[in-house]
Amino acid sequence: MLQRIQTIYLTISAALLGVLYLWFPIIVSEEGTVVVRNDEPIMLGLIFGSILLVFISIFSYKKRKSQFVINRLNIILNFFLLGVFVYRSLTLSGETLVSEKGIGVFLPIISIVFLVMANKAIKKDEDLVKSVDRLR
Repeated sequence: MLQRIQTIYLTISAALLGVLYLWFPIIVSEEGTVVVRNDEPIMLGLIFGSILLVFISIFSYKKRKSQFVINRLNIILNFFLLGVFVYRSLTLSGETLVSEKGIGVFLPIISIVFLVMANKAIKKDEDLVKSVDRLR
């Protein structure tokens, strides 16, 4: 069933990651050199890999255990994406004219929160099915 609360959580997570790709700034220094781009292969791969995992998780609603595992892998992927963002923001020179890092770094954290909420809802569904199976 696609009309479950975890589908909404997963859709919000995918939307946040899509907004992250579109909203993540291309930081250019005052000399005109590009410091950080949103189409670097590692960032592009991590963002779209995470979006792909969300859609795989949404459409594997009949297999709740595999959906739970896919969401955990997606959480790990989002932590790795967050680590890349933090590394990139820390390697920028401290007090140059490009000291504004942007709020795009926090979007993977919000996505992780929604993935955790989806996992809790999946766990609740799994417990409900197990309790009904005990009654048979």
